[in-house]
Amino acid sequence: MGPTPILPSPKSSLIPTVNIAPAKGWPAGTKPIAMAGLTVTAFSTGLEYPRWLYTLPNGDVLVAESNAPPKPEDGKGIRGWVMGLVMGRAGAGVPSANRITLLRDVNGDGQAEVKIVFLENLSSPFGMALVGNDLYVANTDAVIKFPYRSGETSISAVPTKLVDLPAGPINHHWTKNLIPNADGSKLYVTVGSNSNVGERGMTAEEGRAAIWEVDVKTGQHRVFASGLRNPNGMGWAPDGTLWTVVNERDEIGSDLVPDYLTSVVDGAFYGWPYSYYGQNVDERVKPARPDLVAKAVSPDFALGSHVAPLGMAFSNRRIQA
Repeated sequence: MGPTPILPSPKSSLIPTVNIAPAKGWPAGTKPIAMAGLTVTAFSTGLEYPRWLYTLPNGDVLVAESNAPPKPEDGKGIRGWVMGLVMGRAGAGVPSANRITLLRDVNGDGQAEVKIVFLENLSSPFGMALVGNDLYVANTDAVIKFPYRSGETSISAVPTKLVDLPAGPINHHWTKNLIPNADGSKLYVTVGSNSNVGERGMTAEEGRAAIWEVDVKTGQHRVFASGLRNPNGMGWAPDGTLWTVVNERDEIGSDLVPDYLTSVVDGAFYGWPYSYYGQNVDERVKPARPDLVAKAVSPDFALGSHVAPLGMAFSNRRIQA
């Protein structure tokens, strides 16, 4: 962990070490223990795999209830079978609810008295953002938008597609997130890789392992930064720099590779799949690309290996991940 982590040597094994925490709810009458002077209250319960939250200007909270889409090509072979068992133990083996639910705390007591389906019939939704009167949603296969009026509790309008996103029958990292820039003219969209380290070939990674910049008027897009295996949450620093958290690769040891938090530089390459944490070459990837490794940027802060960070935010000039 930290800004300059000491990385061990890679270790390979026939059967990787996999310890998955089973998905369990809090036992009745219990809740997380907060630091002195603070309490924890369940804002809402009974949700189906709440993946991401977004707070609207009027205080309403949107929650994406979402799970993986069907991936018929991702479960084939021994690797796919093992992965299916692992995901099932983690609670990810059930169909997606494919909806966004609105939660409203009417009396300010820290509990949502209103829980209502806000949008439905989506496609494994994740990221959400309001720009003016347009609500953008990152489905697994496209960014779409809906008209929004402050205070409404549901939207029935037909969505408008802004841009298609890489998906398909494998769609290994399916969650797509988004964040607008300050003037709302651009969206920045995370697109994870389609494999661990490019083992399906780099053709399957077209447009992936990247953050896209998308024009909200035209849908035209470009790759803003690449070599990011599975970027998730994003945030803007007070100086206008984009930051993100990234889930790194597996199967070269319990202590490799650290997931990380990093600033995102326009045009930068962050190593995946050819190298990790800067210019540490991943020998599994063939053919090698020393030209790209030489350009690989080191992340700003290691968060630990296999911790799977999702969100981040700036608060009082501190980063919270």
